[in-house]
Amino acid sequence: MKHALVTAGSKGLGRKVTEMLIKEGYVVTISYRSDRASVDALKTDLDVDRDKLLAVQADVTKSDDIERLFRTAIDHFGRLDVLVNNAGPYIFERKKIYDYTNAEWDEMIMGNLTSMFQMVKYALPVMRKQQYGRIIAYGFQDVGHAPGWLYRGPYGAAKAGLASFIKTLALEEAPYGITANMVVPGKIVGEMKEASIEASRQIPDEQTPVGRSGTGEDIARTIAFLIHEDADMVTGSIVEVTGGVDVLHQRRHE
Repeated sequence: MKHALVTAGSKGLGRKVTEMLIKEGYVVTISYRSDRASVDALKTDLDVDRDKLLAVQADVTKSDDIERLFRTAIDHFGRLDVLVNNAGPYIFERKKIYDYTNAEWDEMIMGNLTSMFQMVKYALPVMRKQQYGRIIAYGFQDVGHAPGWLYRGPYGAAKAGLASFIKTLALEEAPYGITANMVVPGKIVGEMKEASIEASRQIPDEQTPVGRSGTGEDIARTIAFLIHEDADMVTGSIVEVTGGVDVLHQRRHE
C-alpha cells in the first residue's frame, strides 16, 4: 500500500489532497502546526484510524520538526511514495523588501524553500531504494518566469527559487523513477479551498475564463494525475491550475 506525506494536510487545499489520497487507497501522514481540532474533524469525516491516517504536529519552519515528521512517518508506514508539500508561511501585510525584518525574511525562505530541501533529504533515500517517488510543491502564477511581486518580495523570491529547485530535482532523480513537479493554484480563497468543483459551478466568476472559481478539488485532481504511476513522463513541470487566467494578458469582454 502506497504511503503519501502531506504537510499542512488537515485543512484548506491540504485537506482536499488528503481526502483524495485516502479515496485512492493511500495511507497518509499529515502534518499540522497547531490546529488539532481540524485533524480530529478530518479523521471523523473520513472515518479512518491511525492505520490509515497518521497526524504529526510539526512546524515546517523548524528543522528539528521536519526531521521528526519524516522519521515518524517512515517508521510508522515503512515506506514513502509521495510527498506533497502543501505548507508554507505567508505574510499578508503589504510591505516593501526594505521594510521586512531579518526574522520575517528568514521565515519566508526557510518555510517555503529551505524546508523543501530538508524534506527531500529525508524522502529521497527511501524513494531511491524503491526506485519510485512523486514529489509535489506549490508555486504562484507565472512563478516559472520569476516575476517581481510587489510587497511580497521574500515570498516571491522563495517560490521562484523553489521552481528552479523542483526542475533540477526532476533532472537529477529521473534515473531513480522519481518525478518532481510544481502545482500553481489560481485564486482559491476562503471556503473555496475545501469546496467541490460542483459547488463552484453554481457561483459564476467573470474574472476566470472558465467562468468559475478554482477549488481545492481542482488542485487535488491535478495532483492525483501527477502522482499516478503512468504520469512518469511529466516531471520538472510547472502546472498552472488557474482556469485560463495565466494565459491571458487581459480579460476582454465582448
